[in-house]
This record gives sequence, structure tokens and C-alpha cells, in this order.
Amino acid sequence: MLGIGDAEYDHLEDRLQLALTEYYKVSDLENYEEILRAVGYFTHKYGKIDRFESLNEYWLEQDAAIRTDFNIYGTKNDFVQNLKQKSRMKEFFRKSGVSTVQFSTGTTRESVNEFIQSAGFPLVVKPDLGSGASNTFKISNEAELQHFFDHKPADVSFIIEEFIDGVILTYDGLVDRNGEVRFAVSHLFENSVMDVVNTDNHLYYFCLKDISPEVEEAGRSILKAFDIRERFFHIELFKSNKEGRIIALEVNMRPPGAWMTDAINFSYDVDVYKEWAGMVARNEVGGPYEGKYYTGYASRKRHKHYTHSHEDIYRTYGDKIVNYAEIEEVFSRAMGNSAYQFRSPDLETVREIVKYIQQEEG
Repeated sequence: MLGIGDAEYDHLEDRLQLALTEYYKVSDLENYEEILRAVGYFTHKYGKIDRFESLNEYWLEQDAAIRTDFNIYGTKNDFVQNLKQKSRMKEFFRKSGVSTVQFSTGTTRESVNEFIQSAGFPLVVKPDLGSGASNTFKISNEAELQHFFDHKPADVSFIIEEFIDGVILTYDGLVDRNGEVRFAVSHLFENSVMDVVNTDNHLYYFCLKDISPEVEEAGRSILKAFDIRERFFHIELFKSNKEGRIIALEVNMRPPGAWMTDAINFSYDVDVYKEWAGMVARNEVGGPYEGKYYTGYASRKRHKHYTHSHEDIYRTYGDKIVNYAEIEEVFSRAMGNSAYQFRSPDLETVREIVKYIQQEEG
């Protein structure tokens, strides 16, 4: 395995150093010419590169450009925007037969009038490119919509979507080079990450033991429509509270973010990255793996005053807690300043732990 990075070799974890045949340090990962030279050097020394991966959505375009320039297997320049732009995703959702969210790419207040008449308030505005809930807002009335158009960044393209009252269910896993799903799980988000970010609130979610048939069907249909192969996948779906229908939201061809891969490992007693590596190297994935636990995630924010201390939490639920960490400030708006992961074969027990961790004074 060959590595490219901007960190000093001595700063890499010991396990990573042992896994690397050679490491090429660049001064700036954003500088495409440096990455190009690094891959050229490795190609000259070791021969044609089999795969080029970062497993990070931020680098999707750069990864695709390198694969294109060196003819490396995987997503290339001609397809990558379909995985980056939310507006382009919608066409593939329609092809899959899965309902999708109504949207408009109008750039002026006047250009979205017809859409607003159809969708009504509230609405959601978000960048057409990008992941997470950054610069994503709920618009509840005409005044808020006008304020958005008056103050939106000129260099960012936004889309406007209908607001769906519901929960988010994910379809996450591995699809092999033949387009076959080899491993899949589902997460449940009952509080909106958009609201968490915009109100500086705490977050919780669950990795489920089982995938509902409707999520499985929608997820497989979407993967087939995109014709994605040999990738991690992370698909976000709404389940409408009003109608109960499944509605496609976003697709990401990367591991699910934050601590979600850890949650998968805790729920299924698996090493999902080891399974990914086996799939890439040999087109093999172990299993079938069975979900044994519900794994919960519950964050806390420094500005909130909680009823139970860290010591109380461990004293009460220590046998069920599998992970705890302080979170880097750059990720804290969405993920919290600290977070716990915990598991149980019983979903209600996991819900009780969330309530205990996040119970506020007063």
C-alpha cells in the first residue's frame, strides 16, 4: 500500500507506518500538481496503480481527476458531479423509482415563485455542492425567504427543497465491483442535523440491528440507478411522518460520517474497513453478519447544563458504554463537544441511555 499526505511520516500512527510500502509527503493536499507528481512517481517506481482512494467526500473530485489522468479503476471526471451535486442526484432518484424531494435551483426570488406555490412553506435551502448541514436552513415564511436571497453568498449555488416532516433512515454498506450489495446496515436519526447545527443543540442517533424492507428496497434501487461499484455507500432517506412513505434525500459514495462506522462495528461485531479492504483487494466480503445490538450515539454541548455527570453516566450505564471521546472544535457544532456510544440488544434501553445522558437541569 502506498500513501500520500501532508503530515510528517513520523506523525503517522504506528499501524499506518507498518502498513505502508512507501509514503510520499506533499506540502499541500489541495495542490493537484503535487498529487499528480506523487502518483507519477509511484507509477514510475511500482507500475500501474490499481486503486486510488481517500474515503472522504471532500476529495471526490480530486480522486476522480487522478483516476482519469492515470486511467485507474473507479469513478472518473465524467461521473463525479453526479455524486457531488444534489440537483443531479434527483434525476437518478427518479430513474430508481424512489420518490424524491421537490426542489428548485432558482437563483432569484422571482425565479422560485412557481416552486413555492407548489411546495408551500416551510422550505429548506442548502448548497448544491457539499455534505453535512453547513449553510442549510429552514425557511418558514416569505420574510425569511427574502432575507435568504438578500444575504446568500454570491459564490455558492443553492437548491431549495420542500420540507419533509419525518425521520431520516440511512442505507449504508459495501457494493462490490459486480454491483452486488455485500454488506448493509441502517441508521435512524430522529432529530434533524440541520436543526442541531442551527440551534447548537445536542445530537443522537441509532445504528439499527435490522434494515426495514422498504429501506432495503429503496437503497438497492438507488445503487442500481447510479450503477455504483466497489464502493462504500451512504444513502439518506426520509420516512414521512404523515404518509409513512420513503423519500430519497442524498447519496454519498463514501463511508457514513462521524462515528457511524464505529456504530456499525459495535452493532454487528465486524471491522467494516477490513471488509472494505478485502472487497477491493479480492472482491471478497465475509459474513453474512447479523445485527446483535442497537448502538446509540448521544452528544453533549458545553453550553448546556446536564442533570447527570460523566461519572453518573458511567456508574449507571458503564457496562453498556463502548466509546467516549471529546470532539475537535471544528466538528462540534454538529457532533457535540463530547459524545458517548453505547449498545444493547434492546432499543428501548438505548433510548433510555440517550435521555439520561442528555437530560438537562431545570
